[in-house]
Amino acid sequence: MAEAIVEAGAEQEGLKKDTPKENYFSMADSKAFDVSLEGLLKAGVHFGHLKSRRHPKMDEYIYTTRKNINILNLQKTSEKLEQAAKFLSQVVKSGKPILFVGMKKQTHDTVQSLAQHVGQYYMVDRWLGGTLTNFAAIRGRARHLVDLEARFASGEFKKYTKFEQAKKMEEVARLEKKVGGIKGMEDFPAAIVIADTKEAGLVLHEASKMGVPVVGIVDTNTDPSAVDYPIPANDDALSSLRLLFGYLGQAVLAAKAAAKEVKEQPAVVVKA
Repeated sequence: MAEAIVEAGAEQEGLKKDTPKENYFSMADSKAFDVSLEGLLKAGVHFGHLKSRRHPKMDEYIYTTRKNINILNLQKTSEKLEQAAKFLSQVVKSGKPILFVGMKKQTHDTVQSLAQHVGQYYMVDRWLGGTLTNFAAIRGRARHLVDLEARFASGEFKKYTKFEQAKKMEEVARLEKKVGGIKGMEDFPAAIVIADTKEAGLVLHEASKMGVPVVGIVDTNTDPSAVDYPIPANDDALSSLRLLFGYLGQAVLAAKAAAKEVKEQPAVVVKA
């Protein structure tokens, strides 16, 4: 709703929609997410950072060093990716929400589009302090956004002056950027998936404090011990991010379908 409101007033007020530029996951088929060792290799998942930036706790995930570049062990990546996918499947079947997070600019569209594709929630660009530790307050801001959308939809603001309507549109746009990705998330997230763990120190701090399990892509310059389900991989290449997130997204969708099927099965009546 906020997107429609902003789009309607964008030309007049200079506002922009907070929508992903790509729609990759809705268009890609299952074959696009080949996580065999060959598929991981083709996507450049194995490329790490310079040897000088190597985090000592990543040693177990590094296969070798070539031309001063750390090369990740894709067998380890495959194992960790599968563990993360199974964990997320369990979360989905429990009916609890998952929050996808992307801090670096190049991750924003991928994280947002995947979360929307699988019917989950997201936060990109800037993590709002207190998202987990002060969830009630952040949830209040998200509900305020929903309320503003409803008031726009009902035509309540038509009685306002054009200037006042423009200010309300700007408020919706600001809130959409900050909490638009979690406005439907009524329950506390049961898992967080981070595209760029190195950049997400505050996220990890709040998740640890609140006991929220984290799935995160960890490059060779990252401390994997801060993540419950680390996935050693290249966190800079879009091809790597799309492949790994696409596979996790498939696991989420499969779990949702399985949970729905179980829910829709008729109850069996046992006669005495």
